[in-house]
Amino acid sequence: MASVRRAVVAGANGFIGRLLVARLREAGYQVATIGRTSQADASWDEDLGPLVDGAALLVNLAGKNVGCRYHEAARNEILSSRVETTRVLHQAVSRAANPPQLWLNASTATIYRHSMDAPNTEEDGRIGEGFSVDVARSWEREFFNGDLPTRRVALRMAIVLGDGPATTKLLNVARWGLGGAQHDSWWPAHRRYRGIGTDPSGPERSTWYRSGGNQLFSWIHVEDVLGAIWHIIEHPQISGPVNLAAPNPVTNRALMASLRRVAGAKFGLPSYRWMLEPAMFVLRVEPEMLLKSRWALPAVLERTGYTFRYPDLDPALDDVAATLSPTRR
Repeated sequence: MASVRRAVVAGANGFIGRLLVARLREAGYQVATIGRTSQADASWDEDLGPLVDGAALLVNLAGKNVGCRYHEAARNEILSSRVETTRVLHQAVSRAANPPQLWLNASTATIYRHSMDAPNTEEDGRIGEGFSVDVARSWEREFFNGDLPTRRVALRMAIVLGDGPATTKLLNVARWGLGGAQHDSWWPAHRRYRGIGTDPSGPERSTWYRSGGNQLFSWIHVEDVLGAIWHIIEHPQISGPVNLAAPNPVTNRALMASLRRVAGAKFGLPSYRWMLEPAMFVLRVEPEMLLKSRWALPAVLERTGYTFRYPDLDPALDDVAATLSPTRR
């Protein structure tokens, strides 16, 4: 009898992690989880070498949710929760007698610059600067550090649509009447977006762009996150960074129109940063979620033959709305 394939998943209690663990078990994997709860099979304080030794697949989705305000404690936790967990797993993999065949590590498409003039693919994307970018750079640097016999793929995820926190907050913006186009504009400079890590980048104080509501919004449906992960598992030629983003990003104007429709909002005021800042403070999220032009394209996935289940925004939001409870639609 063939041996059972083993998978190890860190961050299994999150929005994507729960779905991925269920999908792996349905496919016949024996799944062990790493986390900070009593339900996890192992904790970060343990020696994880024996756990990853002999596993076919290692997936790391661990990291503090970025849907928060970037005060000092949150900034440090966002960085450390990604870099330190990746470092612990790197040490475990390097010590394993039979290291995992494939290691998928979460990353973010926010690593790219604010871009309104050209898209960013894995090959020609331009890395940005500032806090969110530095977190992603430090994360990936730790992940790709040194030589390992394991195939490594960094999942540069765009904003994920599904029954998760990002979708809820986007819909709330539309419900609150701020569902028109969002315009970046002057606001007193602050230090929340300054660089972080061993080589911080960007200015010390925040800047802004004349986006006019035409900033790009890259997104991906959670079913395509799972589908892309399966595609990567089945295509051993894929390694390095991979953009997990739908092939058809939209402008902020189009995004907000779609959100208004799904939320049943009859109107949506165009909003400037001075209007968004107080609303986002109440929602406990940063305005860059809507004001940064995120333009990432999935060149590697498309080149290797992945077919998106939800390539267009409106069908993706309709499906998400159908899965949300009435109080969250």
